Amino acid sequence: MKTSKFSEEQIISILKEQEQGFKVVDICRKHGLSEPTFYSWKKKYDGFSVSELRRLRELEQENSRLKRAVADLTLDNQILKDVNSKKW
Repeated sequence: MKTSKFSEEQIISILKEQEQGFKVVDICRKHGLSEPTFYSWKKKYDGFSVSELRRLRELEQENSRLKRAVADLTLDNQILKDVNSKKW
């Protein structure tokens, strides 16, 4: 997956420029991005502050880690059930 040349903090600051009254066309020209990119960012990041976005990323990472743990435990449980049922 291609990574953005802008960090999430930069994206939020770019979006805040529009809230300050700058035109989207001028913002896009200034930062070298297309209008569809700007509006997709707005759809994804609108209303977030930098601290909220960091917290969201932390929660997503923790959720991913917990999902892997549950998958591992489920697999172990299934293996034990299979071994136990074939034993007798």
